[in-house]
Amino acid sequence: MTWGLILANVLVFLYELSLGSRADELIFAYGVVPVALLHGVPQTALVQAHLPFQTPEPVYFTLLTSQFLHAGWLHIGGNMLFLYVFGDNVEDRMGHFPYLCFYLLCGIVAGVVQAAAFPESTIPSIGASGAIAGVLAAYLVLFPLAGVRTVIFIFFFFTIVTVPAIILIGLWFLLQLFDGVASLAQVQQGLGGVAYLAHVGGFLTGLIITLLLRPWLKPPAPISYPSYPYHPYSRENDYRRWW
Repeated sequence: MTWGLILANVLVFLYELSLGSRADELIFAYGVVPVALLHGVPQTALVQAHLPFQTPEPVYFTLLTSQFLHAGWLHIGGNMLFLYVFGDNVEDRMGHFPYLCFYLLCGIVAGVVQAAAFPESTIPSIGASGAIAGVLAAYLVLFPLAGVRTVIFIFFFFTIVTVPAIILIGLWFLLQLFDGVASLAQVQQGLGGVAYLAHVGGFLTGLIITLLLRPWLKPPAPISYPSYPYHPYSRENDYRRWW
């Protein structure tokens, strides 16, 4: 399912590229426009625009369609990288269909949170970031001590270090929360940029759902060790999982 989501996002993005300058019209029609969503009115009808792409009705469907739209190469590249790294492990614990429902629900709540934070904004919110934030939260709950290889840049040099998921994802969430609160304090609210509060909303949704479901999720696959006599690590029921 993770690979299916990556493929769907990439195909939609390639379609956006094929539209050229008309891609903005697609984004406006199928992205989440807060003022339109909260009034239950399609954004194309709200501005009385005659665009080649019409907002789906009811307008709440944009909470789904917006998750597969992206604003550029960095936007989709970063999102798909995070989904590739963390998604398959979470999917393995949840199962394919529950994972898909979980992913989409986190994205839906993320869109609602962003719209509620900036109710008068006419800027469309797009991207899979809110849904993927929920996946990160699930990974944090299910694999808190898993090591995540991370590239650290120091001026013109870089090194690769292994950081526990609880530290890496925890710091990421705190950064999103800080920037989200800062965006609320801006005089001109909701004028584009990164939807930090959508990330926060998706993350908290994923965190709560995973904590509630954890007792019913299947355990990670056991690690198989060589069956040498007296092997120090040949312990039964060893469910440690390393990434």
